[in-house]
Amino acid sequence: MEQLKTIYNGAKTRPTFSTAEMERRLVALRAHMAESRIDACLFTSWQNINYFSDFLYCAFGRSFGLVVTHEDQTTITPNVDGGQPWRRSFGDNLVYTDWHRDNYFAAVKALIPDGSRVGVEFDHVTVENFRKLQGALPVSELVDIGRPAMRMRMVKSGEEIAWIREGARIADIGGAAGVEAIAVGVPEYEVALHATQAMVREIARSQPHVELMDTWSWLQSGVNSDGAHNPVTSRRIERGDIMVLNCFPMMAGYYTALERTLFAEECSDEHLRLWRINVEVHEAGLAFIRPGACCSDIAKELNAIYSAYGLLQHRSFGYGHSFGVLSHYYGREAGLELREDVDTVLEPGMVLSMEPMIMIPEGEPGAGGYREHDILVVTEDGAENITGFPYGPEHNIVTK
Repeated sequence: MEQLKTIYNGAKTRPTFSTAEMERRLVALRAHMAESRIDACLFTSWQNINYFSDFLYCAFGRSFGLVVTHEDQTTITPNVDGGQPWRRSFGDNLVYTDWHRDNYFAAVKALIPDGSRVGVEFDHVTVENFRKLQGALPVSELVDIGRPAMRMRMVKSGEEIAWIREGARIADIGGAAGVEAIAVGVPEYEVALHATQAMVREIARSQPHVELMDTWSWLQSGVNSDGAHNPVTSRRIERGDIMVLNCFPMMAGYYTALERTLFAEECSDEHLRLWRINVEVHEAGLAFIRPGACCSDIAKELNAIYSAYGLLQHRSFGYGHSFGVLSHYYGREAGLELREDVDTVLEPGMVLSMEPMIMIPEGEPGAGGYREHDILVVTEDGAENITGFPYGPEHNIVTK
């Protein structure tokens, strides 16, 4: 059997972004390559392959790649995926077969001449594959392209912002569906299913050219609300429960989110006090997001509010993060997180969340996790909040 092949099956699908937008990304990348004397880049991560080629892969135990030279860009995909990667790729596609171990690296060798200076993602490639890459290109020099690519992704284009805005609209629909399903006695998974179905159906209706993959929801109730990434369970909602609803529509690799604190039927006085404090921090954070603000300074300002109420020790994580090509299992623009150790200065075109969270341990008054989450687009003179779903006690004590 052959090691490499092409599968030009069917026609190219309608892309997520215009040709001009995809070329803009590649022009920026190639400018960096020229400045850094990089002859070719081998991207291996979901986020960068998607960002530079519009193709989002499903690994399932196999390696994927995108080779960008100064003239061409080619995705590397396994035979098991057929012609779908070519149909979805902006550029060419080369397929490797399974009939011989490490045919993936045969594809790399076919696209990158040995002796090149090659950009690879140091924060993604495994030690094993790094060594195999060195074996495939023994005379080449391998340098990091992960951090420079992340910086390119941090400032969004007009087309990207429009796409993220559409995702935020769909997340609001998921939030309304989730609230619709919440009732005492209903299990978490039923609420999550209802919210997810509403979002998937809206994506299919409004964006029929998009693959329907990876949209999901969580409802974290009672003690399950203590972690931001706790999965949905079969726990049934009880009267007086604190809940956090999380709605995550995924479109072409772009993640958006809506997260809200809610209560079932009633809210105790201490829960209400803590909830209002978290809303105060949330609203202060919304006001801090503007061009020229430093991520670490925003975190410190919000820390001071929690500290004044004696709650800083209950803060759960950083106050927000960048949006774009990311998901629950890939991607992160770590240079744009609202944390004390990130000194990035906000600039127009950046898109990030404000999502303060505190967690009070089980058995204490007001126990549970509190979290609100909005998405903001940094503009020339401030920020635009593109999340429309209401937050706070006036709206989210759910009664039936």
